[in-house]
Amino acid sequence: MIVFRYLSREVLLTLTAVSGVLLLIIMSGRFIKYLAQAAAGQLDPGVLFLIIGYRLPGFMVLILPLGLFLGVLLAYGRMYLDSEMTVLSANGFSDRRILWYTQGSALIVALIVAILSLWLAPAGVLKTQQLFNQQAAMTEFDTLAAGRFQSLGSGQRVTYAGGLSEDRTQLEDLFITERAGGIDDTTVGVLVAETGRQQMNVDGSRYLVLYDGYRYDGTPGSADFRVISYDTYGVLLPKPEIATEVTDREGIPTLQLFGHSDVDLRAELQWRLALPLLVFIVAFFAVPLSRVNPRQGRFLKLLPAVMLYMAYLALLISARGWMESGALPAVLGLWWVHVLFLIIGVVLNRQALLPQPVPREIAHAHS
Repeated sequence: MIVFRYLSREVLLTLTAVSGVLLLIIMSGRFIKYLAQAAAGQLDPGVLFLIIGYRLPGFMVLILPLGLFLGVLLAYGRMYLDSEMTVLSANGFSDRRILWYTQGSALIVALIVAILSLWLAPAGVLKTQQLFNQQAAMTEFDTLAAGRFQSLGSGQRVTYAGGLSEDRTQLEDLFITERAGGIDDTTVGVLVAETGRQQMNVDGSRYLVLYDGYRYDGTPGSADFRVISYDTYGVLLPKPEIATEVTDREGIPTLQLFGHSDVDLRAELQWRLALPLLVFIVAFFAVPLSRVNPRQGRFLKLLPAVMLYMAYLALLISARGWMESGALPAVLGLWWVHVLFLIIGVVLNRQALLPQPVPREIAHAHS
């Protein structure tokens, strides 16, 4: 048990460090994407961290298997370089025992991945899509920030408000510009006003009512502009499209996928079940790939091992696509990929799995 705890601690500590770095890289890229949407007025900045939190289980379910794989390679590689594995072997710890000890660490990670894949990740996707539906139902004034130009409608409309009340109904120093038409016949309308407010009618329609301002209409590059001075000017705001349906199958609870005849849903179920199984198999062939001698260096087999892992994951993703398109029978599904790489693992571990020959001196002594 002392050796088991030591090996597990080395693997899990390396797994935590590697997974933390990978998670930081992935979340940074995704956060920048959401931040750009918030800057364009498509998202409320206040929900950015909430979205990241909901998406976190989906990130972790793919990061943890890779983290375990690299954790075994790096931890055991260091132990081979420091001759710790040689000491263990000299004290009777065979490669087969090291292999099964590693599966103990893989069991812990697989349980976490199963919880993430089967329950937490789908729930996070569901919450994320509901949140996006709520954001899509918001008007531009719900995400408007004072003192900042906000581009909407693919840049066709730009809004600026110098001041904004807490309830987002009263605005000051307004500037609104709209573009219409094509490249050759573009027209621009500009509205400026000292103050403005939102007005909600009984029928649900919204108006932006502007006070004490001007409207300019014309074609860029032409002196033919129309200028209108007004005391009160009302602009009908488009009604937001409220969507409540969740269409992403990744957000469907796992229990609803069992027994379903739809091919896409069956592929989704097999994908969720494949990820915990992936953990055991990658840990199985990571052990022999971590075996190096001090003269070879710690990272000699790291690149081929990562390429093998990426081939495994890419083949799983491809098999999922083939199953969804009907090119692959649902009976085979993703299971044949696991069988294929399990065979590769058996080949790599053939020395540890086969019975070891008894030394001639010992056999002669027993005879």
